[in-house]
Amino acid sequence: MENSTYISTFIITAYGELTNIKYFYVVCALIGYMMILFANGLLITVIITHKSLHKPMYIFICALAVNGVYGSTGLFPKLIVDLLSDQQSISYLCCLAQVFCIHTYMGCELTILGIMALDRFVCICNPLRYHSIMTHSTVYKLISAAWFYAIALFSIHFILTVRLPLCGMTIKKIYCDNWSVVRLSCRDTSVNNIFGLFITAAISGLVPLLTLYSYVRILIVCVHASRETRAKALQTCMPHLISMVNFIVDILFEIFLHRFELVGMPQAVRIMMSIQFLVVAPLLNPMLYGFKMSEIKTQLTKLTRSLKTSDV
Repeated sequence: MENSTYISTFIITAYGELTNIKYFYVVCALIGYMMILFANGLLITVIITHKSLHKPMYIFICALAVNGVYGSTGLFPKLIVDLLSDQQSISYLCCLAQVFCIHTYMGCELTILGIMALDRFVCICNPLRYHSIMTHSTVYKLISAAWFYAIALFSIHFILTVRLPLCGMTIKKIYCDNWSVVRLSCRDTSVNNIFGLFITAAISGLVPLLTLYSYVRILIVCVHASRETRAKALQTCMPHLISMVNFIVDILFEIFLHRFELVGMPQAVRIMMSIQFLVVAPLLNPMLYGFKMSEIKTQLTKLTRSLKTSDV
């Protein structure tokens, strides 16, 4: 075993040639982050301020938007600072904070999407009992359970990572993730690896399976329903389904990059693949729910008109 040393700072080595045109990437990152904050902030504001949107589906969408802001904030500010710096580094404590933020964001995104599938299942398969089942109390309990489930599971994994003595100080990505820290350990990491597989199965495996079960049940109901009912079910389910499939694909990209070196792939492409789940989902969700769902779209239109009137 190598002798462990106290690591106070990590060196981030993944930027490479990106720093040659760093101001271009800084502008792109800044625009992307501002778009995420604006789109999700607008969606959150509209849902909170309009009582007509205080319904289970929209409350879940609001929780999804809050999580999108949380996750992107774990990436973009540090990314912009690193691009502007001559040497990219991060303190040990900041690295751990980024690890916790990014992984809990990932878990909460999946669990929130999971309870949204449950909501659609109850709405379509048990329409007469929907309002008695999905009360405001139940909705807030489900959101709390979704956050607690993801955060509690990763917190155990996080503690297992923090206890490890480290022998290296090189992070081979543009942000800190759990595996990047664990791989620097001098000690055997079998416990971390096993628990990591358990978390992957418990969140990235179980939640999509439950979602798939919900949609199979919805599909069975729609087959025997009227054309109008099928159209309404498609309208409400499609944004959620797109969000879920997109996020799972983004996570698969991240897992794929962990398992394979992909030496021939350009560095810029590798970086884009590694941050997709932190960029695409927070940008895509407001567009899906803001422009595709009629009630939110109506309130956004009213808000825009009122702002124009006040300016005049």
